[in-house]
Amino acid sequence: MRSTPPPSRHWDGSPITHRVRRSLQVTPNGASRLLRCGQGDQCRECGNRIEWYHRSDRRPVRLHPHELPTAQVPVACRWHVSSGVAHPAGDGSNWCRLPHAAVCPARDTPPPLPELAGLRRSLAVRSRRLIDTGAFTPAPASLDSPPSRPAVCRPSRPIVQLLYVRYLAARPVDEIQCVAQTRRRHRCTSPLLTPDAPAGTWRLMSATAADGQLALPTDVMAAYDLSRLPYAEQLRWRAQHCPQHATTPTAADLALTDFELFDPIRHHAHIHTRLPAPTRRPGPAGRARQAARP
Repeated sequence: MRSTPPPSRHWDGSPITHRVRRSLQVTPNGASRLLRCGQGDQCRECGNRIEWYHRSDRRPVRLHPHELPTAQVPVACRWHVSSGVAHPAGDGSNWCRLPHAAVCPARDTPPPLPELAGLRRSLAVRSRRLIDTGAFTPAPASLDSPPSRPAVCRPSRPIVQLLYVRYLAARPVDEIQCVAQTRRRHRCTSPLLTPDAPAGTWRLMSATAADGQLALPTDVMAAYDLSRLPYAEQLRWRAQHCPQHATTPTAADLALTDFELFDPIRHHAHIHTRLPAPTRRPGPAGRARQAARP
Protein backbone atom coordinates (compact mmCIF):
# COMPACT_ATOMS: atom_id res chain seq x y z
CA MET A 1 0.00 0.00 0.00
CA ARG A 2 1.49 3.33 -1.11
CA SER A 3 0.87 6.57 0.70
CA THR A 4 -0.41 9.48 -1.36
CA PRO A 5 2.17 12.29 -1.53
CA PRO A 6 0.98 15.74 -0.49
CA PRO A 7 -0.31 17.87 -3.37
CA SER A 8 2.10 20.39 -4.84
CA ARG A 9 -0.56 22.77 -6.20
CA HIS A 10 -3.85 24.30 -5.07
CA TRP A 11 -7.17 23.57 -6.74
CA ASP A 12 -6.69 26.59 -9.02
CA GLY A 13 -3.26 25.46 -10.18
CA SER A 14 -1.20 27.85 -8.06
CA PRO A 15 1.85 26.25 -6.40
CA ILE A 16 1.79 25.39 -2.72
CA THR A 17 4.67 26.96 -0.85
CA HIS A 18 5.79 25.31 2.35
CA ARG A 19 7.26 27.68 4.93
CA VAL A 20 10.65 26.48 6.08
CA ARG A 21 11.09 26.66 9.84
CA ARG A 22 14.35 28.26 10.88
CA SER A 23 15.86 28.29 14.33
CA LEU A 24 16.59 31.55 16.10
CA GLN A 25 20.17 32.04 17.17
CA VAL A 26 22.07 34.53 19.27
CA THR A 27 24.97 36.35 17.66
CA PRO A 28 28.21 35.24 19.35
CA ASN A 29 29.49 38.82 19.62
CA GLY A 30 26.11 40.34 20.54
CA ALA A 31 25.69 42.46 23.66
CA SER A 32 22.54 40.58 24.69
CA ARG A 33 22.42 36.80 25.15
CA LEU A 34 18.62 36.52 25.00
CA LEU A 35 16.08 35.97 22.24
CA ARG A 36 13.86 38.99 21.79
CA CYS A 37 10.91 36.80 20.78
CA GLY A 38 10.84 35.24 24.25
CA GLN A 39 11.01 38.38 26.36
CA GLY A 40 7.39 39.50 26.06
CA ASP A 41 5.58 39.26 29.36
CA GLN A 42 2.56 40.50 31.30
CA CYS A 43 2.83 43.07 34.07
CA ARG A 44 2.00 41.43 37.39
CA GLU A 45 0.42 44.66 38.64
CA CYS A 46 -1.86 45.75 35.78
CA GLY A 47 -1.86 42.83 33.29
CA ASN A 48 -0.71 44.86 30.27
CA ARG A 49 2.00 43.69 27.89
CA ILE A 50 5.62 44.55 28.66
CA GLU A 51 9.02 43.67 27.25
CA TRP A 52 12.04 42.74 29.35
CA TYR A 53 15.46 44.10 28.43
CA HIS A 54 18.89 44.10 29.99
CA ARG A 55 20.60 47.35 30.84
CA SER A 56 24.31 47.89 30.33
CA ASP A 57 24.91 46.78 33.94
CA ARG A 58 22.93 43.54 33.32
CA ARG A 59 19.99 44.71 35.44
CA PRO A 60 16.55 43.98 33.91
CA VAL A 61 14.13 46.74 32.99
CA ARG A 62 10.49 46.62 31.85
CA LEU A 63 9.69 48.71 28.77
CA HIS A 64 6.43 49.60 27.04
CA PRO A 65 6.13 47.30 24.00
CA HIS A 66 5.60 50.15 21.50
CA GLU A 67 7.69 53.16 20.51
CA LEU A 68 6.39 56.67 21.17
CA PRO A 69 7.18 60.03 19.53
CA THR A 70 10.12 61.63 21.30
CA ALA A 71 8.30 64.96 21.62
CA GLN A 72 5.60 63.34 23.79
CA VAL A 73 8.01 61.73 26.25
CA PRO A 74 9.97 63.66 28.91
CA VAL A 75 13.74 63.59 28.65
CA ALA A 76 14.03 61.65 31.92
CA CYS A 77 11.74 58.88 30.59
CA ARG A 78 13.34 58.35 27.19
CA TRP A 79 14.99 54.99 26.51
CA HIS A 80 16.43 53.41 23.40
CA VAL A 81 17.44 49.86 22.57
CA SER A 82 20.70 49.04 20.83
CA SER A 83 21.84 45.46 20.10
CA GLY A 84 19.24 44.11 22.53
CA VAL A 85 20.44 46.32 25.43
CA ALA A 86 18.28 49.14 26.84
CA HIS A 87 19.89 52.51 27.58
CA PRO A 88 18.20 55.27 29.67
CA ALA A 89 18.62 58.06 27.12
CA GLY A 90 17.44 59.07 23.69
CA ASP A 91 19.35 58.09 20.56
CA GLY A 92 18.60 61.30 18.62
CA SER A 93 15.74 59.82 16.57
CA ASN A 94 12.10 60.90 16.52
CA TRP A 95 11.02 57.76 18.39
CA CYS A 96 11.95 56.37 21.78
CA ARG A 97 10.97 53.68 24.26
CA LEU A 98 9.25 54.27 27.60
CA PRO A 99 9.59 52.40 30.92
CA HIS A 100 6.36 50.66 31.82
CA ALA A 101 6.51 51.98 35.39
CA ALA A 102 5.88 55.52 34.08
CA VAL A 103 2.44 54.59 32.67
CA CYS A 104 1.47 51.57 34.77
CA PRO A 105 -2.14 52.20 35.92
CA ALA A 106 -1.60 50.16 39.10
CA ARG A 107 0.82 52.79 40.46
CA ASP A 108 -0.16 55.96 42.27
CA THR A 109 2.42 58.24 40.65
CA PRO A 110 0.79 60.24 37.81
CA PRO A 111 2.63 60.66 34.47
CA PRO A 112 4.41 64.00 34.04
CA LEU A 113 2.74 64.95 30.73
CA PRO A 114 -0.89 64.88 29.51
CA GLU A 115 0.14 62.74 26.51
CA LEU A 116 1.32 60.00 28.84
CA ALA A 117 -1.85 60.45 30.92
CA GLY A 118 -3.91 59.43 27.90
CA LEU A 119 -1.80 56.33 27.38
CA ARG A 120 -2.14 55.49 31.05
CA ARG A 121 -5.94 55.80 30.86
CA SER A 122 -6.07 53.42 27.90
CA LEU A 123 -3.92 50.92 29.78
CA ALA A 124 -6.18 51.28 32.83
CA VAL A 125 -9.25 50.51 30.68
CA ARG A 126 -7.58 47.42 29.26
CA SER A 127 -6.48 46.32 32.72
CA ARG A 128 -10.05 46.65 34.03
CA ARG A 129 -11.34 44.66 31.04
CA LEU A 130 -8.85 41.85 31.75
CA ILE A 131 -9.88 41.75 35.40
CA ASP A 132 -13.61 41.74 34.61
CA THR A 133 -13.26 38.88 32.12
CA GLY A 134 -11.12 36.82 34.50
CA ALA A 135 -8.09 36.87 32.20
CA PHE A 136 -5.90 38.59 34.79
CA THR A 137 -5.67 38.60 38.57
CA PRO A 138 -3.51 41.34 40.15
CA ALA A 139 -0.57 40.13 42.22
CA PRO A 140 -0.73 40.94 45.94
CA ALA A 141 2.70 42.61 45.85
CA SER A 142 4.80 44.26 43.18
CA LEU A 143 8.19 43.05 41.98
CA ASP A 144 9.66 46.51 42.38
CA SER A 145 8.21 47.32 45.82
CA PRO A 146 9.52 45.71 49.01
CA PRO A 147 7.27 42.78 49.98
CA SER A 148 5.72 42.53 53.40
CA ARG A 149 7.64 40.26 55.73
CA PRO A 150 5.86 36.89 56.08
CA ALA A 151 5.11 35.34 59.43
CA VAL A 152 7.15 32.25 58.51
CA CYS A 153 10.78 33.04 57.86
CA ARG A 154 10.91 32.02 54.21
CA PRO A 155 12.37 34.88 52.15
CA SER A 156 10.35 35.58 49.03
CA ARG A 157 13.44 37.18 47.48
CA PRO A 158 16.43 35.46 49.12
CA ILE A 159 20.04 36.61 48.99
CA VAL A 160 22.22 34.04 47.21
CA GLN A 161 26.00 33.94 47.29
CA LEU A 162 27.83 32.19 44.46
CA LEU A 163 31.11 32.74 42.63
CA TYR A 164 32.08 35.13 45.48
CA VAL A 165 29.25 37.50 44.49
CA ARG A 166 25.96 38.14 46.27
CA TYR A 167 22.75 38.19 44.24
CA LEU A 168 19.11 38.91 45.04
CA ALA A 169 16.80 36.23 43.65
CA ALA A 170 13.34 37.10 42.33
CA ARG A 171 11.61 34.12 43.98
CA PRO A 172 12.26 31.54 46.74
CA VAL A 173 15.18 29.20 46.20
CA ASP A 174 13.02 26.10 45.66
CA GLU A 175 10.89 27.94 43.05
CA ILE A 176 13.70 29.18 40.79
CA GLN A 177 12.97 27.68 37.36
CA CYS A 178 15.29 26.81 34.51
CA VAL A 179 15.38 29.38 31.71
CA ALA A 180 16.67 27.05 28.97
CA GLN A 181 14.75 26.33 25.78
CA THR A 182 13.47 22.80 25.16
CA ARG A 183 13.35 21.02 21.83
CA ARG A 184 9.69 22.03 21.49
CA ARG A 185 10.79 25.66 21.86
CA HIS A 186 9.18 26.08 25.26
CA ARG A 187 10.76 27.12 28.53
CA CYS A 188 12.01 24.26 30.68
CA THR A 189 9.82 23.62 33.72
CA SER A 190 12.49 21.94 35.86
CA PRO A 191 13.68 23.70 39.03
CA LEU A 192 17.31 24.42 39.81
CA LEU A 193 17.13 22.80 43.24
CA THR A 194 16.66 19.11 42.49
CA PRO A 195 16.97 16.19 44.95
CA ASP A 196 19.84 14.67 42.97
CA ALA A 197 21.97 17.84 42.79
CA PRO A 198 24.01 19.29 45.68
CA ALA A 199 22.27 22.06 47.57
CA GLY A 200 23.55 25.18 49.26
CA THR A 201 23.43 26.07 52.93
CA TRP A 202 21.64 28.89 54.71
CA ARG A 203 24.15 30.94 56.70
CA LEU A 204 24.28 34.18 58.66
CA MET A 205 26.75 36.41 56.86
CA SER A 206 28.10 39.86 57.50
CA ALA A 207 25.93 42.65 56.12
CA THR A 208 28.44 45.46 56.65
CA ALA A 209 28.25 48.06 53.94
CA ALA A 210 31.24 48.81 51.76
CA ASP A 211 33.51 51.78 52.36
CA GLY A 212 31.83 55.09 51.61
CA GLN A 213 28.26 53.77 52.05
CA LEU A 214 25.77 54.46 54.79
CA ALA A 215 25.64 52.15 57.79
CA LEU A 216 23.08 49.36 57.67
CA PRO A 217 20.51 48.78 60.43
CA THR A 218 21.85 45.25 61.03
CA ASP A 219 25.24 43.51 61.12
CA VAL A 220 24.25 40.05 59.87
CA MET A 221 21.87 38.71 57.25
CA ALA A 222 20.65 35.30 56.09
CA ALA A 223 22.01 34.20 52.73
CA TYR A 224 21.81 30.99 50.71
CA ASP A 225 25.48 30.07 50.35
CA LEU A 226 26.50 28.15 47.22
CA SER A 227 30.20 29.03 47.38
CA ARG A 228 31.13 25.59 48.76
CA LEU A 229 29.69 23.76 45.76
CA PRO A 230 31.88 22.74 42.82
CA TYR A 231 32.69 25.45 40.32
CA ALA A 232 30.55 23.80 37.63
CA GLU A 233 27.54 23.78 39.95
CA GLN A 234 27.95 27.47 40.71
CA LEU A 235 28.12 28.22 36.99
CA ARG A 236 24.92 26.21 36.53
CA TRP A 237 23.13 28.28 39.18
CA ARG A 238 24.40 31.55 37.72
CA ALA A 239 23.20 30.57 34.24
CA GLN A 240 19.94 29.32 35.85
CA HIS A 241 19.96 25.95 34.11
CA CYS A 242 18.68 22.65 35.46
CA PRO A 243 21.17 19.73 35.63
CA GLN A 244 19.96 18.40 32.27
CA HIS A 245 20.44 21.65 30.35
CA ALA A 246 23.69 22.43 32.15
CA THR A 247 25.42 19.54 30.34
CA THR A 248 23.40 19.40 27.11
CA PRO A 249 24.00 22.27 24.65
CA THR A 250 20.70 23.94 23.79
CA ALA A 251 19.46 27.02 22.00
CA ALA A 252 19.34 30.49 23.52
CA ASP A 253 17.49 31.04 26.79
CA LEU A 254 13.83 32.02 26.72
CA ALA A 255 13.69 34.12 29.89
CA LEU A 256 15.71 36.48 32.02
CA THR A 257 17.59 35.03 34.94
CA ASP A 258 16.10 35.68 38.37
CA PHE A 259 19.37 36.91 39.86
CA GLU A 260 20.10 40.61 40.40
CA LEU A 261 23.29 42.01 41.87
CA PHE A 262 22.64 42.57 45.56
CA ASP A 263 22.96 46.11 46.83
CA PRO A 264 22.70 46.35 50.65
CA ILE A 265 21.35 49.90 50.40
CA ARG A 266 18.73 49.48 47.65
CA HIS A 267 17.70 46.00 48.80
CA HIS A 268 17.75 46.58 52.55
CA ALA A 269 14.07 45.58 52.79
CA HIS A 270 14.98 42.03 51.74
CA ILE A 271 17.58 41.52 54.47
CA HIS A 272 16.56 38.92 57.07
CA THR A 273 18.42 38.58 60.34
CA ARG A 274 17.44 34.98 61.12
CA LEU A 275 17.71 31.75 59.21
CA PRO A 276 14.65 30.35 57.41
CA ALA A 277 12.66 27.48 58.85
CA PRO A 278 14.46 24.22 57.96
CA THR A 279 12.83 22.10 55.27
CA ARG A 280 13.70 18.48 54.66
CA ARG A 281 14.34 17.36 51.12
CA PRO A 282 12.43 14.15 50.32
CA GLY A 283 14.46 10.99 50.01
CA PRO A 284 13.91 8.16 47.50
CA ALA A 285 10.94 6.78 49.42
CA GLY A 286 9.35 10.21 49.74
CA ARG A 287 9.83 10.94 46.04
CA ALA A 288 8.24 7.58 45.18
CA ARG A 289 5.19 8.42 47.34
CA GLN A 290 4.87 11.82 45.70
CA ALA A 291 5.05 10.25 42.24
CA ALA A 292 2.36 7.72 43.16
CA ARG A 293 -0.11 10.38 44.24
CA PRO A 294 -2.91 11.05 41.73
